[in-house]
Amino acid sequence: MIDPRPRRVLFVAINYAPEHSGTAPYTAAAAEYLASQGDDVQVLTGFPHYPDWTVPAQSRRRLSQCEWLAGVDVHRLRHFVPASQSAAKRALYELSFAGHLFAHRRMKNPDVVVTVVPNLLSAEFAVRIAARAGARLVVWIQDSMTAAASQSGISGGQSAARLVSWLERYVIRQADTVLVISEGFRSLVVREGADPDKVVLIRNWSHVRPPTADRASTRLRLGWGEDEIIALHAGNMGLKQGLENVVEAGRLAAKDGNAVRFVLLGEGSQRKHLQRLAVGVSTVEFLPPVPNDDFSSVLAAADVLLVNEAETVFDMSLPSKLTSYLVAGRPVVAAVSPLGGTAREVEQTGAGIAIESGRPDRLLQAVVALGTDHVGATARGALGREYAERVLSGRVSLERLSAALGVRARVTQD
Repeated sequence: MIDPRPRRVLFVAINYAPEHSGTAPYTAAAAEYLASQGDDVQVLTGFPHYPDWTVPAQSRRRLSQCEWLAGVDVHRLRHFVPASQSAAKRALYELSFAGHLFAHRRMKNPDVVVTVVPNLLSAEFAVRIAARAGARLVVWIQDSMTAAASQSGISGGQSAARLVSWLERYVIRQADTVLVISEGFRSLVVREGADPDKVVLIRNWSHVRPPTADRASTRLRLGWGEDEIIALHAGNMGLKQGLENVVEAGRLAAKDGNAVRFVLLGEGSQRKHLQRLAVGVSTVEFLPPVPNDDFSSVLAAADVLLVNEAETVFDMSLPSKLTSYLVAGRPVVAAVSPLGGTAREVEQTGAGIAIESGRPDRLLQAVVALGTDHVGATARGALGREYAERVLSGRVSLERLSAALGVRARVTQD
């Protein structure tokens, strides 16, 4: 007979709502979708801390906290949050969360365990949880930690890369299913030892709504002139973004008298460093994060949207900001490695152009070229929005994710 009990799904992910950037929006959307479809969903996660890498004051004295969010049973576990980044601090960050996972006893016996990488130590504990419960293990690859350790520029990263590579291979090989967000990641996990038949492509969808505010009024509110070319980078300001390149492009714009303003919107471990670097550069502006309901409208008010990656980065991640950019309907300039998945994705959408990273002169040239070509910019923006509607549908991706988890119902003996 068919067991009518709801499918029990456990997510193990250090980042979760209300964090609004990085992997958190996708994990939260997946958990909430499954709950809305009748699954019994539990999440083991950390306290909100990303991208500014600080825990809210009201949560700092708590070791754990249970919440009921949008039909999901969320358990928050305390862990170390580093104010600055290094390989040792990153290890302690993950180890403290994994240790709390090991000690946590208030979890249901799951049918499926979904662990979100880039958090490898907690993923290793997810392997144990799944084995103990006899549950299916699903590894959701949002970033490659092997590539991150060697490419991000984090202090001590090269020394850690060998251990990280071993651990990533181990976790991937234990999985019943590996979810990847791009074809580039599919090739990567197969090289790491995943069975190709177990790898499922689930593209990250757009989790922001289309812009609603008038573009001119938004620019006026933000103090952006009608005659300025606004080049906006939105999201995390970390090591892998290499945003010194953007600051230097702004410095060149000021020197050459170009009517370009480079705007860095968001938080991150490198924000203060970048602000110091930009002192006296009138063409570089920093803005705090904006509310979710205003985010797309702010993106749409810019002339050009920027993706920038450090020169060493080429296959460690696919920037989540790109999906939001496409929905906003503005052209994209991606200063990235020509060998990486980000360049391929931008060119595939038709929404923008990819140039080599680490070349502020080329970045400025590309921004001016797109910012002054109003007809071409409008056409590229429209292509990006059409691609988002056609390919980056949340409904399609979430349905595929649900199917990939399996065990919707069980057959039992009378």
